[in-house]
Amino acid sequence: MRSFLEIYNLASATPRVVLATDRHIEAPNWDPSGETLLVNGEGRLFRVPLADPSLIPVETGVAIKLNNDHGISPDGRQIVISSHHEGQGSQIYLLPAAGGEPVKISPEAPSWWHGWSPDGRTIAYVAARGEKKVIDVYTLPLGGAETRLTMGEGHCDGPDYSADGRHIYYNCDRDGHAQIWTMGANGTNQRKLFEDNYVNWFPHPSPDGQHLLYLAYPPGTLGHPANLPVGLCLCSPKGENRRRVLEFTGGQGTMNVPNWAPDSSAFAYVRYEL
Repeated sequence: MRSFLEIYNLASATPRVVLATDRHIEAPNWDPSGETLLVNGEGRLFRVPLADPSLIPVETGVAIKLNNDHGISPDGRQIVISSHHEGQGSQIYLLPAAGGEPVKISPEAPSWWHGWSPDGRTIAYVAARGEKKVIDVYTLPLGGAETRLTMGEGHCDGPDYSADGRHIYYNCDRDGHAQIWTMGANGTNQRKLFEDNYVNWFPHPSPDGQHLLYLAYPPGTLGHPANLPVGLCLCSPKGENRRRVLEFTGGQGTMNVPNWAPDSSAFAYVRYEL
């Protein structure tokens, strides 16, 4: 299988290949500088400079079993990762943007990071707590205590903050199959953004607040598997004017985490060829 790290430009409505590799890479983030992408692969983290694309390893210390839930802080000074190297399930860690030893911030396992508030003070993530191990959305002020926002109504995943930090978008299957939902950043006013037959995951609002990007699986898909025919869809933050802009083989690893360019002109993603 080959991985293709690509960028879709909104103005030209065209994709371009940044990097093609025989390695399995996933989940691009865009550095706030606009000059670098961050991806994971085979349990490690890599930086991809856009001026001269290649996979440059990022030092993550003892964390060498990363999954594809990672990101860069709004000020560009820190990287957040999700890793299961301690053998207790995924936990969330912070490290310097240049790389270094990780510092655990999640209170329990399993926990998977997904979003950072625009002011950099709070993270949004999903976690399973208690015996039932239901996946719900949580927030954690850095240095504070976690708050549970969903209460086991279904599998809730992929939380990401709106551009103004007042809302969180996420996907949930509480009414049957996964659809895109929104709620206040404190968990209030939870509602489905729209409804269709596709299995929709990983909503990512653009930094300028003008667009919402999400991943659409074929009807009947269970979970968020890899290597299926998927679509990337754009709509307004209110769920209006939905349109499919790309179709390819992907899914798990395509855009699990925030992937917009800092100026909202483009987004990054990974597609695969078997």
